[in-house]
Amino acid sequence: MNVASVAYAESFVNEDDVVRGARERARELGCVPVGPAGGATLRVLAAATGARSVVEIGTGAGVSGLYLLGGMASDGVLTTIDVEGENQRAAKEAFSEAGIAPTRYRLINGTAAEVLPRLRDAAYELVFIDADKAAYSAYYEQALRLLRTGGVVAFDNALWHNRVADPAQRDPDTVVLRDLGRTVRDDDRLVSVLLAAGDGLLVAAKR
Repeated sequence: MNVASVAYAESFVNEDDVVRGARERARELGCVPVGPAGGATLRVLAAATGARSVVEIGTGAGVSGLYLLGGMASDGVLTTIDVEGENQRAAKEAFSEAGIAPTRYRLINGTAAEVLPRLRDAAYELVFIDADKAAYSAYYEQALRLLRTGGVVAFDNALWHNRVADPAQRDPDTVVLRDLGRTVRDDDRLVSVLLAAGDGLLVAAKR
C-alpha cells in the first residue's frame, strides 16, 4: 500500500473537536493514542457486535474510549483500566465534553494484571488492548476468558512502527508482538485478521 493510500485511509474519518482535544491532551501527557483509522475500526467493531460491555486496557487520554463508546449500544458501559491517574482524569474530561453520561464508563486506576482477574468470565463483547507491549500475551489470555462467544479482541500497535514485518528486528517488544500475531492466528478458538490501520490492529473474534 503506497503512502498516499495510507494517508487517505487515515484521513477518511472526520474527527470532531472533542476527539482532537483528547489527542492534544494525549500529546501533552506523552500518550500515543490509536490513530483515526484504528479508532474508526474500533467504533465499527463495537457497533457490529452490539457491544454493551467493553473492556479497554490503557485508557490514555480517552481517544480510543470515545471511539468505542461511539459504537456501543446507547446503554453500554466501558470499563477502562490505566495505571496513570492523570491519564484517566484527561479521559474523563473528554467523555464529559462529548456529553457521555458517567454511568456509561468505569475508570479503574490500577495495573491490568491486578484488575483483569476481578472481571467476570464471558461477560464482554469487546476487549481493546493498548498498553504495555511486554504484557500483551498475558492480556490475550485474560481477554479470551472475558469474551462472550462471538466477542472480539483487538490489539493496537500490532505492526509496531514497521518493525514486526522485518525479521531482522529482534528487540523485546517487537518479538512479543510478532509472536502474539502468530499465536492469535493459529488459535483454533479465534478467527483473526491483521489490519494495516495506523500502527497495525490485530483483531480476532472468539468462536
